[in-house]
Parts: sequence; C-alpha cells; structure tokens
Amino acid sequence: MKHIDALETAAVLGSGTMGHGIAQVLAQSGLTVRMYDISDEFLAKATERIAANLEKGVARGKIEPAARDEALARLSTTTKLEDAIDGVDVVVEAVPERIELKRELFTTLGANLGPDVLLATNTSSLPITEIAAAAQHPERVTGMHFFNPVHIMKLVEVVQAEQSSDDAVELTLALARRMGKEPIRVRDAPGFASSRLGLVIGLEAIRMVEEGVASAEDIDRAMTLGYGFPVGPLKLTDIVGLDVRLSIAEHLAREIGSHFQPPALLREKVERGELGKKVGKGFYEWDGAR
Repeated sequence: MKHIDALETAAVLGSGTMGHGIAQVLAQSGLTVRMYDISDEFLAKATERIAANLEKGVARGKIEPAARDEALARLSTTTKLEDAIDGVDVVVEAVPERIELKRELFTTLGANLGPDVLLATNTSSLPITEIAAAAQHPERVTGMHFFNPVHIMKLVEVVQAEQSSDDAVELTLALARRMGKEPIRVRDAPGFASSRLGLVIGLEAIRMVEEGVASAEDIDRAMTLGYGFPVGPLKLTDIVGLDVRLSIAEHLAREIGSHFQPPALLREKVERGELGKKVGKGFYEWDGAR
C-alpha cells in the first residue's frame, strides 16, 4: 500500500451528516476529494454545509481564508460512482447504516479499484469483517468510526477486521492523524469501544425519561455538571439521531444481550418522526433543523 505522504486523491461515498464532514476534513488535510451521492440535490446541500462550516471556522479565527478557499477548491461532486473512484488512493464509504447496502457497494468497489487503494467504511456498530468479506481484496478494508460533527470531534476509532492487513490498519491510523484526528485502534467487536460504552449510558438516560425520574434537561445536567461530560446523553442522542441510536441498540441487543434492548420511548419517538436535531425535534426542540 502507498505511504501516507503519497496519498493525493480520496473518494467519499455518501454526502450525509457524516459523509460531508469526512469530505471536508479530507480536503482540509490536503487531499483532492470527490464526493459521491445518488442525487445532485444531496450533493448541493452537502457542499453548502461544508462551505458554511469553513466560513464559521474563518469567523472564529480557526481557519485562514486562504485555507478555506483551498479546501473548497479541492472538493468536487458526482452522481457517478465510476467517476468518483477513478484513480483514487483511498475510498471512505459513508452510506446509510445498512449492512447489505455497504456489502453491495464494497463488492462493486473491489472489482473496480487498483491493488493499492485503501477501503474504509464509516460505521458506528456494523461488523467490519462482514463488510470486508464482500470485497475482492478484504485485506485492504478497515473501519473508520468518525464522530459527529466530524470537523470538530477529534476521536476516530480505527477498526481492524479479521481480514485487515497490518499495512492497511497502519495506513488508516496515519490517514486519521493527517486529518487532524486522534485515532484509537480497536478490534472488530460489536459496538467497538465508544458505541458500546456510550449506548449503555444513552439508553439508561432514555429509560429515566420514560420512568419520569427527571426531565431530559436535568438528566443531561447531572452528567455534564456531575461527571464532566461535554454534552449530556440525551442531547447527544438528538445530535446523533434517534433512528441511528435505535438501529445500533437493536444490533447490539442481538449481538451482546438484552441490556441493549431499546426502550419503548425511543421506538415511539422514531415512529413519530422525532429523530433529533436533523428534523428539529427529539428529546429537545432544535432551531435551524436541516
């Protein structure tokens, strides 16, 4: 595989909450980035979000105007998968958290990429080993679990599947560092490290709301003021998305045990469309829903 300094071009597959953030940080790290999605509308919205994020960075004095302009110049978009991956050095997949969708995509990627291309999947809980098994060269596949918002959160979990080569894992760790992140290396186990720990707290907080122990705001204050959490578990659930939390909980309940069984309140909110910040309502009311 190529050395980290030799990586020049990346494809990001998916332009949603995670995908556009990954594309932004890759572009800021100096790579030329092609962002792929199934519609021009999705891509236009993603590009607007990236531009807005960079503009906020300039306004806060954290990004130089020239660096903003250079990052935007390195970014292009396409609705054609073959154009997105043509000649790239690394692919980061960030499509919705459905394993069959990811496996299908990795089968296509494996048949159309050169032997030195790193393939990383962004997932918070799905088994990397199963995703890698669909690829023609599974030894090149690793997991990269980014955190939302990607351009701010420092942690990246680099997940080693059963098939992942040491070279692929080391290159993924180096890529995360080049992106300004602080990676940790974890084995491919249900929930990895962060989702498994974080979900226990998040689900219990939801049960406490369900039981009327305290309001969402006060439960969150208990964790931010009493334990030094930067954000409470219920506000974090809103930021992540209640639908995403539900999907992860269902997966971990099957894989690990009933203590990850989703509370009824979480299911009810998802069924009502109260998915969190992205729609303006979850456990909190949010302005400027996207």
